[in-house]
Amino acid sequence: MTLPNVRHMKTQNIIIRMLGAQVLTLLGFASYAVTLNTMQREWNLSNFQSGFIASIFFLGYMGVVSFATVLTDRLDARRIYLVGVSIEFVGLIGLALFANGFYSALFFMFMVGAGVAGAYMPGLKIITDRVKTGELTRYISFYTAFFGVGVGLSYLISGLILQILNWHYVFGIIALGPVLAGCIVFFCVQPLADKKWHGEINLQWGDFFPWSRWKLVLRNKDSSTYIFGYVAHSLELFASRSWLVAFFIICASYSAEPFFLSGTESASLINFFGVPASILGNEIAIRLGRKKWIYIVMSVSAIFGVFLSLSIGHAWWLIMALAIGHSIFIMADSATLTAGLVTSTSDQLKGAAMGLHSMLGFGGGFLGPSIFGFILDLAGGQKQAHAWVWAYISIVVWGCIFVIYQLLNKNRSSERS
Repeated sequence: MTLPNVRHMKTQNIIIRMLGAQVLTLLGFASYAVTLNTMQREWNLSNFQSGFIASIFFLGYMGVVSFATVLTDRLDARRIYLVGVSIEFVGLIGLALFANGFYSALFFMFMVGAGVAGAYMPGLKIITDRVKTGELTRYISFYTAFFGVGVGLSYLISGLILQILNWHYVFGIIALGPVLAGCIVFFCVQPLADKKWHGEINLQWGDFFPWSRWKLVLRNKDSSTYIFGYVAHSLELFASRSWLVAFFIICASYSAEPFFLSGTESASLINFFGVPASILGNEIAIRLGRKKWIYIVMSVSAIFGVFLSLSIGHAWWLIMALAIGHSIFIMADSATLTAGLVTSTSDQLKGAAMGLHSMLGFGGGFLGPSIFGFILDLAGGQKQAHAWVWAYISIVVWGCIFVIYQLLNKNRSSERS
């Protein structure tokens, strides 16, 4: 076998293993969304409180992701990944065994988010550190797209467990996911020889918040565009995912005809459509232009989001078609935003840039579910169809603001030149 073929096989093996590990780490991602209504009733939570529990996952992610990702510039990301999945396991087990109300759920969901932060972007860094052949942006698009596979399976498996057992078992059984992911990385991914841990690593405040490096990243107009686009993208995406099962439950209560699938099955199916959308979206962006594609996708996603919110009380097939369309266009720029950042940033700043990208993006994820729940309460609650319209508007509007700002800024730059 020739050397290029050997390298190609090694690349494929690393990609397959990391895609499998990523799916396993994300099995707990939608577990709370599936159990939201059950826990809300059991603990007598408001929509804002329910949304805030979903949001705190992203706050945990934000608190760790920058430090974890910057550390991958010094150490083998494999080590950081193993710590991340261990923290995630503790958070999921804590939810299963010890969560008994709003504040305890906040604490353990924060840990789950912190654990995912130690696995998701370091997992991507495991790939970029080891893969030196082929089209890297395509590997990145597969990795980001498989986020949707993990989330889709999370909806499906969590829903099946909830039908048979109770919500405690949902988190307890799902906790096996990060354990198995850790086993894959520990046993099947070789350490890097040039990034071994020798002696003590001295950590400084700047390692947690590398302001000077972030400033350098944001001075690059292309990098900053992709980062802030990712914020708007994530706000809409994660708010939608957190409330999607609850939305389908309300749709079913308004419908005169039975739904073909349950709320969790519908949410799972819809998320799987996002996987090819992300991969194909990146291919279209390569040909059409990344920024142009992002602007188109965000605008169409907003339209689908509004029409989906107006579909309550209509036929099941129409609701599903709009939900699938919304999912496709939410995800169609996901890989493009991440690949655009990676390719527009120098090698020396990639770790810091990826950390800032992920931290601010998941900051949007932190805001999204809470904004959605707050507007639901403000507009009359889950049982009011018009409240869902305002809630969806409150999350899709940010993508529209981003697109309008970028286009106006582009026009001003053209006029100056």
